[in-house]
Amino acid sequence: MNSGNPYELLAERLELVAKQVREIESLGRKALYTDNDENAYRDFMRQKAIILAGLADKVVPQTQSVSDELNERIKRFSLSASQALEVGSVFFMSALLYPENYKEGDPNDLEDFAAKVKALAR
Repeated sequence: MNSGNPYELLAERLELVAKQVREIESLGRKALYTDNDENAYRDFMRQKAIILAGLADKVVPQTQSVSDELNERIKRFSLSASQALEVGSVFFMSALLYPENYKEGDPNDLEDFAAKVKALAR
């Protein structure tokens, strides 16, 4: 997969997390809109936030050779998710990664960031 390029390695890890988050969100939407199960939806959004809150701990130590700016961006993803968990807001958790002007089908902030990191690998 990667050639040892730290940017490529980081992009791959970010893409994996982004995919995992999308899958959780899909399960959450199904729980809420198909199964009418708000508790399950809340659990899925909490799971999403937990994954994002741990992103910096999981990724940054292994990517010290990339720019500080990229590592700081990863830490901001984690900080926002940690704050959402701290306040316990399902809305805040669901809105993680989505800017106000997000349009369905567009990449979310993590997917967009992963693509930018991948472009730096070239």
